[in-house]
Amino acid sequence: MPNIEVKTVQVDDRDVRYYQAGSGAPLVVIHGGGGDARTWSKNIEELAKSYTVYAPDLPGYGGSARIDGDYFIPELTGFLEKFTRKIGLEEFNLVGHSLGGGIALNFALQFPKRISKLVLVSSLCLGREIAFWVRLLSIPAILKASGTVVLGFLKTLKWTAERLNPAEYIMPMSPASVYVGGAISTFKQQSLVLEERLSEVRVPTLLVWGEKDPIVPVMHAFKAAKVIPHCQIKVFSEVGHDVHRDELHGFSHAVKKFLG
Repeated sequence: MPNIEVKTVQVDDRDVRYYQAGSGAPLVVIHGGGGDARTWSKNIEELAKSYTVYAPDLPGYGGSARIDGDYFIPELTGFLEKFTRKIGLEEFNLVGHSLGGGIALNFALQFPKRISKLVLVSSLCLGREIAFWVRLLSIPAILKASGTVVLGFLKTLKWTAERLNPAEYIMPMSPASVYVGGAISTFKQQSLVLEERLSEVRVPTLLVWGEKDPIVPVMHAFKAAKVIPHCQIKVFSEVGHDVHRDELHGFSHAVKKFLG
């Protein structure tokens, strides 16, 4: 089993923690808004058998310092560009989950020559729809609440209890996840939608989704696959938003087959 190293690098004079493991072609993994890079630990172990995996904590998550001021996907895309250059990567494979998928997609549109292949997992930015409880976080009064207050509020909603496991899906209420959680959507839809630009994606792309995703609907993947020029799609039945963790071996096999 590959050893996972914990490293620190400075990006814009701020400490960034990242995990590195394995050998082979470089593969950068970007976590979602519901946790830091440790949520990918088992996936890193699997993927590191074939690739050199780099998994940073996004700014404000885990062991990485927060960016000053407001920030969302455009600023986090800029962070990813600086981070990968700082650790010496010029061209690499890129995987992103949820928020990380939105960052990865935006990165591929801005810096296509730096990406070998792209994997988007239950990704933001492919369409407008997103779970109602996520849209609730765009309301200032809720955004200002602490994690326990938000969790208690959502548990009072009958449909939440019936459809979600709040402890699994609600983002840990670190300052970064609270802020980014509120930035992901307006009360009506996702804040940043790149649906009209999907035909501009020039790198081979794999979309991985859970058929039962309660946060970002699987229809986004099917619609995007018809527009992205060099695109494959893998949908796992009876699986939700965290398909990479719920289908660890199947997910790793699909990614390895795609990346080669």
